[in-house]
Amino acid sequence: MADDVAKPNGIVGSPDGRYLYVADRVRNKTYRYTIESNGKLSGQKAVIDQGSDGMTLDNQGNVYLTGKGVSIYSPIGVLIGHIEVIEPWTSNVCFGGKDRTDLFITASTAIYCLPMRTKGVE
Repeated sequence: MADDVAKPNGIVGSPDGRYLYVADRVRNKTYRYTIESNGKLSGQKAVIDQGSDGMTLDNQGNVYLTGKGVSIYSPIGVLIGHIEVIEPWTSNVCFGGKDRTDLFITASTAIYCLPMRTKGVE
């Protein structure tokens, strides 16, 4: 689908089905692609200057990337927050719980759960 990334790792689709976000750990970038009606990807755009191991989106379109803690970026790629995790590495992140307001983070030695003021996407 996309052969223009060096080492794709994190991946998440937007809830409206229009975009696919792909993190490239080698290039240390996160790209956004448009998903065409035929399922093909087009319009690769580097939106964040950070790669990721895992990623998720909240209901406002913010992108959560893992690595050294969890970095939170606006839909246009502006860093808006960082969750410090005292571990060598954070590997994955997702929203869950009854209302999708709990943020689950897997790290080197533990799993963390943080209550959030925003919701994850469905």
